[in-house]
Amino acid sequence: MNKPEVPVSARRAGFIFIFITVLLDMLAIGMIIPVLPKLVVDFVTGDTARAAAIYGLFGTVWALMQFLFSPIQGALSDRLGRRPVILASNIGLGLDYILMALAPNLYWLFVGRLISGITSASIATSFAYIADVTEPDQRAARYGLLGAAFGVGFVIGPALGGVLGAVDPRLPFWAAAAFSLANAVYGLFVLPESLTPDRRAPFLWRRANPVGSLALLRSHPDLFGLAMVNFLYNLAHVVLPSVAVIYMGYRYGWDARAVGFVLAFVGLCAMVVQAGLVGWSVAKIGERKTLLLGLMFGAAGFSLYGLASTGEFFLAGVPLMSLWGLAGSALQSLMTRRVNEFEQGQLQGANASLQGIANLAGPFLFTLTFAYSINPAHPVHIPGAPFLLAALLLAISLWLAWSVTRER
Repeated sequence: MNKPEVPVSARRAGFIFIFITVLLDMLAIGMIIPVLPKLVVDFVTGDTARAAAIYGLFGTVWALMQFLFSPIQGALSDRLGRRPVILASNIGLGLDYILMALAPNLYWLFVGRLISGITSASIATSFAYIADVTEPDQRAARYGLLGAAFGVGFVIGPALGGVLGAVDPRLPFWAAAAFSLANAVYGLFVLPESLTPDRRAPFLWRRANPVGSLALLRSHPDLFGLAMVNFLYNLAHVVLPSVAVIYMGYRYGWDARAVGFVLAFVGLCAMVVQAGLVGWSVAKIGERKTLLLGLMFGAAGFSLYGLASTGEFFLAGVPLMSLWGLAGSALQSLMTRRVNEFEQGQLQGANASLQGIANLAGPFLFTLTFAYSINPAHPVHIPGAPFLLAALLLAISLWLAWSVTRER
């Protein structure tokens, strides 16, 4: 693969902007995590079981929009460039948070989540941007730094959201809107285009539709197997936004403020791993072993979450769980090595479509598992069942990753 044709200074400025974009996006998302389930509970007059089902539906609709629009945005970015797609998405996301802040009922909140799924689809384009401006042997470390931005956002976001939500459940949405719109304005001035005209591909609906974009994953050796690892990785991850907040409140009695600080602790641990350990691990043991090690830690961490009978036991599992973050960056880097520079946007769109499928199935899978496991009418009471299921999915992905990447 040829060296990126973007000047070094522009590559550096572009990466800094993408880092800040991911940071502010995660900060905004983190702020609403502690309050969105509570807002749904309030709209259904305190019925936790019904709220869990509706919250699962919200997650499914958000994922459906990701599934439909991520490949479209990826293909558009391959044709028009990354910059206009990323900036338009930032503006749309900010306006959508304003809509959710003003939502007078559950239906308008639902519309807000639907639009959020569309506008958030540019994360795939951001990952393609990094592939454009980074040498292949440096991508895992760069993706690790983006993972650190996720961590920083979740360190500050949930804690800030918990504090603001204690004042008014709508206040975190206003703050999230301000961050997203401010970032869009910042990008108008500093974000350079990463994809030069000679490296662009025509926009074709057969590549831009979700089914067509997935065809790319079968066109390169080992790419489909890595894509399935990515799918299971994302499916297991869905347990966290789907049931973690409700689970912590149900099992340990934590309120929104406490949950916010717990999520901040999760983000802090993730930030340390992504910023400090991913690049070091890849340099020492390579991308393959880093991927396998991360998946192993993830399966162990979810098992600990599911078995934790006390809040202290659950918190003890957070540092272990954070080491799961080793896997994601190594997996992304391994996949980008298997396509050419004209296909990076399509690859990230296909990855996002797989993530969308996982996010479509995951909320129902995990919320219904949780609802079944805590139903007093059932003889077996296992509140941690959703996390144990996630551990099983990562164990399968570990075996698959080992098989696909082993030397032949």
